[in-house]
Amino acid sequence: MRAAVAERGVARIVPSVAASDGAGVKLRRSLGSAPSLRVDPFLMLDEFGTDNPDDYIAGFPPHPHRGFETVTYMIDGHMQHRDHLGNVGDLGPGGVQWMCAGRGVIHSEMPRQSEGRMRGFQLWINLPAAEKMKPASYRDIPAADIPIAALPGGGQVKVIAGAIQIADRRVEGPINGLAAKLSTDPLYLDLELPPGGEFTQPLPAGHAAFLYPYEGDATVRTATGARAVPLQAAAVLDAAGGVVTCIAGPRGLRALLLAAQPIGEPVVQHGPFVMNTREEIERAIADYQAGRLTA
Repeated sequence: MRAAVAERGVARIVPSVAASDGAGVKLRRSLGSAPSLRVDPFLMLDEFGTDNPDDYIAGFPPHPHRGFETVTYMIDGHMQHRDHLGNVGDLGPGGVQWMCAGRGVIHSEMPRQSEGRMRGFQLWINLPAAEKMKPASYRDIPAADIPIAALPGGGQVKVIAGAIQIADRRVEGPINGLAAKLSTDPLYLDLELPPGGEFTQPLPAGHAAFLYPYEGDATVRTATGARAVPLQAAAVLDAAGGVVTCIAGPRGLRALLLAAQPIGEPVVQHGPFVMNTREEIERAIADYQAGRLTA
């Protein structure tokens, strides 16, 4: 008889707080709202969502990054990405932009709509020191390229990065091939459950993980019972345990589930630059001011 696999419980809750970024885009920030509220290798998670164009119309004009990756996932609306490499991406509903800033990128993300709902997420994932100065890269992933797997008990899961097993079917996200080359080996799922639905996902030993409910009601099963997770808050999971089980409440559930291999290195951040030392941050600022950031 196979032994039961230990559940990962909730270690802490990181509520989101109101914030703004770019040219005044209104959003809610959970991870990254303070330096102590990171979960290695995840640096920041922003949720933006509004029907008021005044909250997003100014967008994110050209700005620099160095030392990490950004992942933008749209639920509703259209944004356009442009960068110094000549990449132009149309980010529409259900689409993903995966960008490695590496040694330097200058890009913009601007609305392609003047009214209607704009809703989505931006995640920042750190890079290890050995990869912070590699060339920048960009990948535009349309919704049609992201697999959606139906769950046996109802609901579905969208696999953006990594791979999962549903019954006898292995479902690989479009970033899975790339993930084998990424030190952080990320898993990025968008989960949708009906009222009372459950989803259990094995997580690699040692990977940091969190659940972010953005619609409905969420509970995480633990060894001693269950713990409710507030909406628009990151539930950072225990390091111990082999699986996480998410349970939907009476309103169903939509949530992000993310996991990745921690890097375990010092993090020094100054706005759009994330390095390992203060000296490297000062170099990044000097490079940007002198026009050398992307050289």
